[in-house]
Amino acid sequence: MEQIVAEVADGVATVVISNPGRHNAMTAAMWRAVPEVLDGLARDPSVRALVLTGAGGTFCAGADIASLRGQALGGGEDPQSLAVRAEDALAAFPKPTLAAVRGYCVGGGCQLAAACDLRFAEEGASFGVTPAKLGIVYPASSTRRLVALTGPAAAKYLLFSGELIGTERALRTGLVDEVLPEGELGKRVADFLRVLTSRSRLTQAAAKEFASGRTDRDGYWTEQAAASGDTAEGVAAFLERRPPRFTWSA
Repeated sequence: MEQIVAEVADGVATVVISNPGRHNAMTAAMWRAVPEVLDGLARDPSVRALVLTGAGGTFCAGADIASLRGQALGGGEDPQSLAVRAEDALAAFPKPTLAAVRGYCVGGGCQLAAACDLRFAEEGASFGVTPAKLGIVYPASSTRRLVALTGPAAAKYLLFSGELIGTERALRTGLVDEVLPEGELGKRVADFLRVLTSRSRLTQAAAKEFASGRTDRDGYWTEQAAASGDTAEGVAAFLERRPPRFTWSA
């Protein structure tokens, strides 16, 4: 079934791209579902972090071209705007996000992975940004995000050629943050998410805004840090050699 599936356990929201018959290609309905799913998860106070992955052995092979072509010809919403809206919703998600990538991460799939804060991949995964194969102008916001991750030269290589690259080159260019041997991705992601959910939400929320380039809330975060008590708790926990009990929440 073509769907975006979400579940929450132990503070982690797991969002799964599922269209197994088409290597998890994104249909128009799936693109529309992403912002709705993310909005619900963002409002869930139990969610501390989010992992995006694909059903089975692949992440996402891109957009379901047949589905999106039919959408465009039928006078529906512009297919590219659906993808950008989903990408922007993922980039704006207020908690740390991680893409866990196996198999193909191509086109719209790479667009979604790039919108996550971090990307861990299993050896053998393939990455590609393929609008040049279809005569599509890649969205400006998506291009800027890709350049921020990989640098201009690597982004131009991907965009100009539409060629796929492997995990070694993806790691070297900054498109992924870690590469794991086959069979070890799931454990590494679970272990790292436990680390994330144990850390200060205050630190993470402020860092995410600063890293995204937002410059109008410096004073807000200074006030939040002063009022939260998280710093005093973190220092006390360190000196007492115990896990900290951070209390700040948005």
